[in-house]
Amino acid sequence: MIALGKGGQREVADYRLSRYACYLIVQNGDPSKSVIAAGQTYFAVQARRQELQDEAAFRSLGEDKQRLLLRRQLREHNTDLAAAAKDAGVEKPVEYAVFQNHGYRGLYGGLGKQGIHSRKGLKKSQRILDHMNASEPAANLFRATQTEENYAAKHPRQTQANRVHFEVGQKVRQTIEELGGIMPENQPVPEKSIKQLENEEQKGLPQPNSIKTAKITAFRLPEKAACTRFQAA
Repeated sequence: MIALGKGGQREVADYRLSRYACYLIVQNGDPSKSVIAAGQTYFAVQARRQELQDEAAFRSLGEDKQRLLLRRQLREHNTDLAAAAKDAGVEKPVEYAVFQNHGYRGLYGGLGKQGIHSRKGLKKSQRILDHMNASEPAANLFRATQTEENYAAKHPRQTQANRVHFEVGQKVRQTIEELGGIMPENQPVPEKSIKQLENEEQKGLPQPNSIKTAKITAFRLPEKAACTRFQAA
């Protein structure tokens, strides 16, 4: 029952909500209401706590395990990015190659696929993404995710999609430079390829810091870089 004017009352339906439904209401509610504001603060604190746990778990992994984890995440996001590029009109294999090269050129200071191969001394048959240390795929993962988010927000067409991919790559490169990091083209090439590491993992060869002990929900640059937002038109 709810109270009405002049002492009246009215019976209203009562609903029992699931925990998840309550979460959604709080996350999307009006923060001017104290209970909603308190709930949103709670979720912000919990999200940051999970981020710190993920970062600690990632740091506890050895270099090879970090490479494997980041490479798998990059595969997933490259698939999503390819789908987003297709929606923008990038459909033929040659068009996709041009699209990918735009991203590389932005991130690698003008170097395309062939230039990166030459710079790192890779054979033509060796895939660039399979011969990176942990820092390099992390930068490429950031490039892929930010480009994908830009497409979702702005829905560019083919020519624009290539330009956006290039500009996002440039922004990631700029962030690395501002943080005093090593440019991706100057990163050392590890002795073992991702394929070799995956074969060792499948054979059950002992490796320190098992990848099963860590669950990384997302790659994150340091605080300064994580706050960067890309607005490439």
